[in-house]
Amino acid sequence: MSGPEPRRPREGHGGTGPGAIAPDGCSVEVYIRLPAGDEPDVVASAVPAGASLLEPGCGTGRVTHPLLERGFAVTAVDESPRMPEHVRGARTVCSPIETLELDERFDAVLLSSFPVHAGDVRVRDALLRACRRHVADDGCVLVQREGEDWRERVPRERRAGDGLVRIAAADPTGDPKVSAVRCEYVFPDATWTQTFLSRRMDRAEFEEAPAGAGLAVDAYLTDDRTWVRALPAG
Repeated sequence: MSGPEPRRPREGHGGTGPGAIAPDGCSVEVYIRLPAGDEPDVVASAVPAGASLLEPGCGTGRVTHPLLERGFAVTAVDESPRMPEHVRGARTVCSPIETLELDERFDAVLLSSFPVHAGDVRVRDALLRACRRHVADDGCVLVQREGEDWRERVPRERRAGDGLVRIAAADPTGDPKVSAVRCEYVFPDATWTQTFLSRRMDRAEFEEAPAGAGLAVDAYLTDDRTWVRALPAG
């Protein structure tokens, strides 16, 4: 797809390594390499078969493609024009999540990869409002949040295909609830880094955030409570 010129990096975000870097510091090449993980299983367990899905922050289709294979109708959105170039089989839109205006509603909206922890609460609230205005009144929003002990488990790492994803640091900032997180993606042929601002939210604080956007937490979908289903309030 063709699209607008790349946006400037988001404040507090950055990335290094070969190839294109998205405004939030993500590497396009890294997201081509990363496996989908359990996201498609979580969606399938919470959303009716064949549902229409809006996937803001789709990246290169890491989760989009498995969802399409399961029969979902996916509209994939990313603010980097370079990311959706790699998405196949889905409608693609280039836009920041918080300003997205599609004038349509979906059975479910998928807010994965932890943007709900945006360091700036104004950005977080705008993300959740975008989810609310695009979900049908009888639909749901699936939100991925950080593990409740993740800030205490730094550094930590996990395997991802033939690479290693390492949370190397979570450094303090001027806000005691916000950390500057540095993530390293180490593959046999190259290494990338991403730095982003992440706001700590305990369970009560997390549940208050969707409420401000007209959403109510309905269920925690995984044992570690990192996946949450929220429903339109009222």
